[in-house]
Amino acid sequence: MATNAKVQPAAPAERGWYGTVFLAWLIPGAGHFLLKRPWRGALLMASVLLMFLLGLMMRGTMFQPQTGDVLTTIIYCGGFLGDLASGSLYLLTVWLGYTQPDMAGFSHDYGTKFLVAAGLLNVLAMVDAYEIATKKKE
Repeated sequence: MATNAKVQPAAPAERGWYGTVFLAWLIPGAGHFLLKRPWRGALLMASVLLMFLLGLMMRGTMFQPQTGDVLTTIIYCGGFLGDLASGSLYLLTVWLGYTQPDMAGFSHDYGTKFLVAAGLLNVLAMVDAYEIATKKKE
């Protein structure tokens, strides 16, 4: 009994990206080095590292998750996730005991924003490494 149904080719297995994305989170830019994209990896590593160090030099505050009203929860938990996205930079900084009180002043506020922005840039690098590893991007 013959049928006219077309057989779809199997989709390529999308595995092997877990380690790449984890490495990209842990060490900013390292996922691209693993994928043989050294220039892109070096640029991302330098950018995230520079933003993080500038945030520290401006004595930015690291967010700690707090709950309360909706806005407080979003700001503090979101800021914490942004800081944590910097990977080993965040882990090393916390392990070495970096703490700054949240104080008024534009320099400290910019530093806090730089620390979060470094983590968000690393998230973009992780997404880029994922797309390259799964061949969704060249």
